Amino acid sequence: MRLEPIARYGATWVLLLNVATTPVSVQQKGGEDLTGPYELVAGWFKPIEPGVTTYVVSVFAETADRILVVSTGATPRDKVGTFNPKDPGAKLDHLMMVLDRNGKVVEEWRQHFPLWGNPHAARVNPYDPERHVWFIDRESHTLTEFTRDGKTLLRTIGEKGVTAADDRHFGRPAEIAWLPDGTFFVADGYQNRRVLKFDKNGHFVTAWGTEGKGPGQFGGIVHCVAVDRNRRVYVTDAGNHRIQVFDENGRFLDQWEGLTSPNHIVIPQDQAVWVSDLQTNRILKFDTSGRLLTYWGVAGTTEGTFQGPHDFHVDPDGNLYINQALGHRIDKYTPKANADRSRLIGPPMK
Repeated sequence: MRLEPIARYGATWVLLLNVATTPVSVQQKGGEDLTGPYELVAGWFKPIEPGVTTYVVSVFAETADRILVVSTGATPRDKVGTFNPKDPGAKLDHLMMVLDRNGKVVEEWRQHFPLWGNPHAARVNPYDPERHVWFIDRESHTLTEFTRDGKTLLRTIGEKGVTAADDRHFGRPAEIAWLPDGTFFVADGYQNRRVLKFDKNGHFVTAWGTEGKGPGQFGGIVHCVAVDRNRRVYVTDAGNHRIQVFDENGRFLDQWEGLTSPNHIVIPQDQAVWVSDLQTNRILKFDTSGRLLTYWGVAGTTEGTFQGPHDFHVDPDGNLYINQALGHRIDKYTPKANADRSRLIGPPMK
């Protein structure tokens, strides 16, 4: 089936909730291809605390039995939107959790809560044999690296509470990605409009990006950075409705225009480029030249539909986890038995 270009939507969020997704491949009569090649694991994400809304904002599946989940805080009432620390009863709680394959919380890193302000993500370098956990704190403007068990803080990059656009500070960072040699890149991010490169020891190497619409400029939040095996760096530029591609030193290579609001990028072992779109509520697959191959997903308010897919990840067993930022939950999916394998997100890099 031929894919039509994805239109740019000017509608409000409420109107977008009524947009349906056209199925890319039809495997049976009827249906809407709501969950694509996956089956929803209903009820997998359970309330963290009775009577409390936990504003989960990120997911990273290190293994099928160790899923890192980050939240920005909690309030004693349900609402649609993001966490506001000024809300009545709001608290900085449940900031970093580890869930097992059944969605049960098996760890909470409460000892480190005083370090953090408004967390954004937790990640593991796929090339690190010790599987250290990196914590990106948007409001504290820091990256913190921990041992896998969370017991030991190994290093901090950035200065808590201090924002700048120099080689030692961040402006509300959002994401991190690694090369096999330990080199890493930071999307910086919500306040600054740039990408930074560090060597494996955490020493600053270079940075690129300014506010604007031209090549190498960013029109809004620099939300995600990802790298492929050819050391190319992919950066979401939602404000300009595109993804930009650079070499590892920031030289502009390409741009993929015509997207709506690209938010997160995952590049698995097969080097497909998977993207979540925050407004059209879709998961999209591209090749490394930017050609759209398939997509699925539909907006809604229940499990199996999307409410602002903020980020997503696949565990080594092929299970998919999607953070619904406006739904305050993590949805877990397993591959359908008869799924078109080309529509499944492949195993993560290692």
